[in-house]
Amino acid sequence: MRLDPALRVGGLLVALVASGFLAVHAAPDDGHVIGIWPVGVASAVLIEARRRWAPVLLAVVLGVAVGTIWLGGRPGDVAVGYGVGITLETAVVLAVLTRGRARSDGRPRLVSDADLGRYFAACAAAGGVAATTGALTSWVTGFGRPEAVALALGTAHLASQLTLLPFFMRLPRHGSVGGPLERVAQWSAILVITPLVFYPQDLPSMAFMVVPLLAWGALRIRPLEALAQMAALLFFAILMTTYGRGPFAAVPEVFALSPDARGVLLAAFASTCALIVVPLMIRVGQHIVTSREARSERDKVRSIVDGATGIAIIGADPQGLLTLVNPGAERLLGYRAEELLGRSTRVLHTMRSVVEKADELGTARDFDSVVREIVGAEHAGTHMRFLRKDGVERMHSMTLTRIVDERGDAIGYVSTSEDVTDQVEAQDRLHDALQAERDAVDRLREVDRAKDAFVSSVSHELRTPITSILGYLELLGDGSYGALEPAQARALQRVSDNSDRLLGLIDELLTLSRLSEDGLALSSRAFDLREVVQQGYDVVAPAWAHRRLDVSLDLPAEPVPFVGDREMLERAVVNLVGNAVKFTPEGGSVSVDLGVVDAGPDVPEGGEIRIDVRDTGMGIPQQEIQQLFSRFFRSSIAQQRAIPGSGLGLSITRAIVEKHGGVIDVESAVDHGTLFRVRMPVCA
Repeated sequence: MRLDPALRVGGLLVALVASGFLAVHAAPDDGHVIGIWPVGVASAVLIEARRRWAPVLLAVVLGVAVGTIWLGGRPGDVAVGYGVGITLETAVVLAVLTRGRARSDGRPRLVSDADLGRYFAACAAAGGVAATTGALTSWVTGFGRPEAVALALGTAHLASQLTLLPFFMRLPRHGSVGGPLERVAQWSAILVITPLVFYPQDLPSMAFMVVPLLAWGALRIRPLEALAQMAALLFFAILMTTYGRGPFAAVPEVFALSPDARGVLLAAFASTCALIVVPLMIRVGQHIVTSREARSERDKVRSIVDGATGIAIIGADPQGLLTLVNPGAERLLGYRAEELLGRSTRVLHTMRSVVEKADELGTARDFDSVVREIVGAEHAGTHMRFLRKDGVERMHSMTLTRIVDERGDAIGYVSTSEDVTDQVEAQDRLHDALQAERDAVDRLREVDRAKDAFVSSVSHELRTPITSILGYLELLGDGSYGALEPAQARALQRVSDNSDRLLGLIDELLTLSRLSEDGLALSSRAFDLREVVQQGYDVVAPAWAHRRLDVSLDLPAEPVPFVGDREMLERAVVNLVGNAVKFTPEGGSVSVDLGVVDAGPDVPEGGEIRIDVRDTGMGIPQQEIQQLFSRFFRSSIAQQRAIPGSGLGLSITRAIVEKHGGVIDVESAVDHGTLFRVRMPVCA
């Protein structure tokens, strides 16, 4: 459990006072610096505290620095100069470490390479501030040579920040890789070898023999414990150097250097240790996190691969030797995984299937050429035959992918495939059935064309004799061949009526023949559509002259100009009005309306012409409306009530309307009547 922030800050301030006084007191009396003053602890005070307390704590740090340096024996003006430098240095470190970053627990991170870069930048900035303020203080006060003071203070404060800051930052959260015995061995080596190395005074290079111990710990144990080992080693180094032992203690006397040179070398050694331990510690943390994520992804992929029992997933190395066979591949291919691993992928394909695929792709007839051709997304889902263990070939829909490393070199292949033999066979059967159906449709069309040709030929042949018969019937009726008795006249009239009906049927058949063969050739003349509707209405008028029907015609007052075939449109009107009269019983009504509708939500741009023929007749069943315009179709009600008709009029009417760019709609209900609506574009 972590202490309350106020307690942590208070404890750090106490430690700062004590360690600061000891650092100055341990520095050589004839030197001009303050030893390795614990400026890293001063930075930790601000890191641990809340942001709003930073100005107050900076003032406290200034007071502690000035007080410990002055009480440690340095002149007052020097203490003030060094104290101001320490305070500025602490503020700079805090700004660099926390710039633009939200901290969930108040501590900056030291986990990634980016964090490491900020950490180094903060420490370097701290050393630069210390060197600059130290040189200025020396120049103003005359206390020592500015360049020597800058070097000594810069290295000492750099070492202090490098070694102490990590203890107050968020470190990688990973456990110890090494076991308990290994950790005991590490600590034993640190505690035993460090005093031995720092005991001789004439072998400075011996001090660096302990660096491999620190690297060993950074690679194998928890980050905080690795830092503790570094702190323990530096504690021995500073303690023994302070009391005149070790390779750095005698350097000033042996090499005739300033007393402060001992501190410079010790600080350089401490910085070296931190520069080795901290990056290694972070790299190990990243490696552990990456390895953990890689294992998680590997397990996830393995779970997916093993769970795909309906898909064959096969992996191979660059030489084509099988390295992965999932349960789906075992099921689809009939092999156990151990029977395939290490064998060539060629065992899964016959030479016949390879040649077949090569011919399809247009490449050389060998296995390697086919593999090179089908690798890639453009051939995803290509069909390839796979050979099962029992010797049966099955068609698979396969996708082959090349696996590459970060340099782009192929390190293997992965094939995913699904057995689609049944689907392919079903598609082939469906294709054959569709082809047979198309052939049958073509034959039916040929038969239909032959039928239409026959009907046209017969109709032409029948029209001449029927016309002749009607002529002679007219002569007989006029008494040209003698007077007729009443019974003979009635019989002659029935023959004439039936001949007229037959001639009308022949005309309709000839019109249909023209539609089927050459299309309906329409003349294009301008006329007033009101006259066409009126004439069609008048043609049918005799049909209701002696019936109890209410028949009405509504035409607009203004002309309705139109360009088209006047006779054909009149015929369409005759057909619609004639049907309405024919299928409306006594006492019913028929209305014929012509109008022009302006453009709107349901009307195309430019408007449209509408011809509505509405009756209150027998109506048409809903299920038969779709067949109403088919040739020779007659509704079931018309057949039940024995109403005569050929079933050709509406099909001819629709063809005429469509040839004029229009459509015809129907609304009907049994025993409630019918509405036929012709809609044609307005002529500009």
